[in-house]
Amino acid sequence: MKEELYYAGFSGTLADLLRGLAGKKVAVYGHVRPDGDCIGSQVAVVRVLRSLGAAAAAVNNHEVPPACEPFVGDTPFFRDEHYDFTGHVIVTVDCADTKRLGDHFKGLGITPFLNIDHHISNTNYAEHNIIDGTSAATGEILAGCLVDAGFEIDPVTAQALYIGIATDTGQFRFSSTTRQTFGICCDLMDRGADPAAAALALYERESRAKLALLQRFLASFRYECGGRVCIGILDEADWEATGARKEDTEGLVDYARAVDGVEIGVLLEQREGALKGSFRAKDPRMRVDVVAKRFNGGGHACAAGFNPDMKLDAFYPVLVEGLGTHLRDVNGSGTAAPAEVSS
Repeated sequence: MKEELYYAGFSGTLADLLRGLAGKKVAVYGHVRPDGDCIGSQVAVVRVLRSLGAAAAAVNNHEVPPACEPFVGDTPFFRDEHYDFTGHVIVTVDCADTKRLGDHFKGLGITPFLNIDHHISNTNYAEHNIIDGTSAATGEILAGCLVDAGFEIDPVTAQALYIGIATDTGQFRFSSTTRQTFGICCDLMDRGADPAAAALALYERESRAKLALLQRFLASFRYECGGRVCIGILDEADWEATGARKEDTEGLVDYARAVDGVEIGVLLEQREGALKGSFRAKDPRMRVDVVAKRFNGGGHACAAGFNPDMKLDAFYPVLVEGLGTHLRDVNGSGTAAPAEVSS
């Protein structure tokens, strides 16, 4: 065990909770439209629990994204609508509230036993909640705690956790990246993580459909709030014209944020009659999670998602007005709202 712990405040507690699940049936649930951090965290928890003798499996409302498929190894993954939850304990990862687990979970009527997450908007909905809003990824929390507690981390688990950290830090570009983040990644490399293989699979194998979708997204850019906000839109016609899939939107909103002078980038996507949005900010003072909360969402200070119950044309002016008010609040107070950490 390392002399200095990454998560001295709760790594022992998490280790005890995981060990207490030995011999039990456990469903490790991730959020809808899972990303690299969600999948990587599920892989890690499932594999650790199975090594302890638990009958554990990963469960999601959607399929594993193609870019993540090479990294799950022989970890069992199931769609929740096809899974029998009878007698199972529920562990959730990378999910701020139960709504993000999907409609099928809502019908189960089960309170999760354990909730492991890094979203500052987490609602602490489980019996036990391990939440650290200062960590760059749920994978960072899990990796640090597993190293702290001396768990064996096999190469598949190490790579999956590395994928989670790399994707949620934007390849270590975001302000959430810390010295600890790199230290944990070094520990994962010692256990078999391969950054080059991760980068090749995640960023060098884009489909033509996704690139066509990106072209249409860039062409849709609108600049609002004096150029401080860039909003890109994908509508039903864009999906039909490109043949792109839902997961092909991953990373697109970062292009809106990357424009010089823009402080908040926005992706609005209208698909199958539903509207979904994403915020990205360069500075954590922007607290886009606060704006997302107003529109049935949540997330991080620099990255958040939302699901407004409105059509695109009606919602757009509401969004622009809300962002304008939010930016004025930030200018007046120096920050939109105090940061919070729950553990």
